[in-house]
Amino acid sequence: MSPDELLTTTRSVRRRLDLHRPVPMELVRECLEIALQAPTGSNRQNWEWIVITDPGLRAQVGDFYRKAVEWYLNSPSAASKLFADDPRRSAVQRRIGESVAYLGAHMGDVPVLVIPAIRVGGSGRLPSGNQAGLWGSVLPAAWSYMLAARARGLGTAWTTLHLRYEREIGELLGLPANVYQAALIPTAYYTGESFRPAAREPLDTKLHVNGW
Repeated sequence: MSPDELLTTTRSVRRRLDLHRPVPMELVRECLEIALQAPTGSNRQNWEWIVITDPGLRAQVGDFYRKAVEWYLNSPSAASKLFADDPRRSAVQRRIGESVAYLGAHMGDVPVLVIPAIRVGGSGRLPSGNQAGLWGSVLPAAWSYMLAARARGLGTAWTTLHLRYEREIGELLGLPANVYQAALIPTAYYTGESFRPAAREPLDTKLHVNGW
């Protein structure tokens, strides 16, 4: 794949994750080694990576995720409820809602779960000021991981719904109090054909040059 193809065809994979084919840990490590080349504020490299392959732990994380998805799907912000007055977009949103529901039911069955996290110093509490600077030190690396996975025939999805139970999942995994989870990335081989660029709103409807 060319860089442009990789960047435009890395999609959130939910319904097409192969729940039965094992993913070698060596392959996950390759993707994480690439992720570590991402930028990080002041070169702190205070990211942490929790990789979950144990079936029992995956099932327990999956239970928390399922409950979070059930809450989300019943909330006004659920993807399936957005743009209801736009026939073109509402059909897409309904499909997204269906795929979210599917992943909610099967997260615990995904062979590998990756949680990128950030470690904070000082009081161990999240800073009240520049949140973008903090999360900007781990989110680019997480996206690099997803791109590297795509290049190796693996599907991933970006989700943060599990953070509704961040404390419970942190206790389950033994995370220190000063380590905060940024996302949950299910990782598996994908089924079916490859992926195409997604439909997006035209750039000119979102572009602002030299001011709003």
